[in-house]
Amino acid sequence: MPTIDAAATSWLLASTALVLLMTPGLAIFYGGMVRSSGVLNMLMMSFISIPLVTVVWLLVGYTLAFGPDAGGGFIGGFDHFALSGFDPGTVRVTDTEANSGIPDLLFVTFQLTFAILTVALVSGAIADRAKFSAWMIFVPIWATLVYAPIAHWVWNSEGWLAEFGALDYAGGLVVEIASGASALALALVLGPRVGFKMDAMRPHNLPFVLLGAGLLWFGWFGFNAGSALAADGTAAAVFLNTLVAGCLGMLGWLAVEQVRDGRPTTFGAASGVVAGLVAITPSCGFVNTLGAIVVGLVAGVVCAFAVGWKFKANYDDSLDVVGVHFVGGVVGTMLIGLLATEVMTGEGGAAGLFHGGGLTQLGKQVVGVLAVAAWAFGISFLIGKVIDATIGFRVSREDEVGGIDFALHAETAYAEGVHGHSPRRIGEGPLGH
Repeated sequence: MPTIDAAATSWLLASTALVLLMTPGLAIFYGGMVRSSGVLNMLMMSFISIPLVTVVWLLVGYTLAFGPDAGGGFIGGFDHFALSGFDPGTVRVTDTEANSGIPDLLFVTFQLTFAILTVALVSGAIADRAKFSAWMIFVPIWATLVYAPIAHWVWNSEGWLAEFGALDYAGGLVVEIASGASALALALVLGPRVGFKMDAMRPHNLPFVLLGAGLLWFGWFGFNAGSALAADGTAAAVFLNTLVAGCLGMLGWLAVEQVRDGRPTTFGAASGVVAGLVAITPSCGFVNTLGAIVVGLVAGVVCAFAVGWKFKANYDDSLDVVGVHFVGGVVGTMLIGLLATEVMTGEGGAAGLFHGGGLTQLGKQVVGVLAVAAWAFGISFLIGKVIDATIGFRVSREDEVGGIDFALHAETAYAEGVHGHSPRRIGEGPLGH
């Protein structure tokens, strides 16, 4: 019987908690980026993803993603419906030589935290204008029809992209490109915000943005290094790569701002960190430290320009999910084909063009990007259209202009935000003395 590796289990328990923290961190990050009249709604869209995805994942999501293949490498079967077959003693073998591994239930939970964060990322593209009820319907359907199949393709050993040889260490395809393509689909379904390209729509709370970015960076160590499923040298190398890429992403973005705009910004610093972390996510286990420097720097520079594409293409991706997560995910996934080294992938493992591997791996990465992007965009667009045609996905113009927080939740984050008026003082107006 396989035994439980105590060190690996301890590290994965900590990593699971770190990744779960990323969703509240994302809520703060996104909440600071929206206008003051929509901050509570933005927070809620992330937080509600936690229970909704948890229920779906435990019932069908996990088995569809990681259960035995049900045909063609496309989707898993129902062998583990409602976690059937798992108990505290069942083990997922991660070290075949020692016949040891981690508890199955812990692996289920670790992967659950990824699914939660991924759908929460999508919400940034439709900030300030989506019905909360429509979002609650979208989340479980998306987790079932988009996330679970893509996770099966890429991370299940029987998945068709896994067998094809496309590489994604911790979520460039499954998390970043899937969420970015889905975000673009929903942005097109809902249309632009009132005042898009006319009003500045600046972040209302930059300290929130920086705090959220810090929490995301902290959690990302569990996201990437935890994906080693072991407490070993690989996890340590991935941990360092994650730190390095976040740093270079920030420097790259700030360099673009300095040259283009004449001054670096705090918003750019936070965005650059996230861009670097997004790009290193798929490649962190396949590139060395020098490769991580390149990945982070390229992502910071490219994403700094990509966030402006929405104004030329006329799609309103409110919080730049496409410009940062989709584009950053593509950058990191594609650079595997150039920078992957056998030092990280193991003897006989994949090698990129710059390490003597030719163009083979790059071609596989292209196929992975195109397949995941097409599926995520197409199914998300269809789900969004059906919801919009039935209950409606977008709030009324009056509610959007007047404040989505008060309209949908009967609350406001700040007293001065109620109906756009400043709070009365004692002795002023109808409040008396």
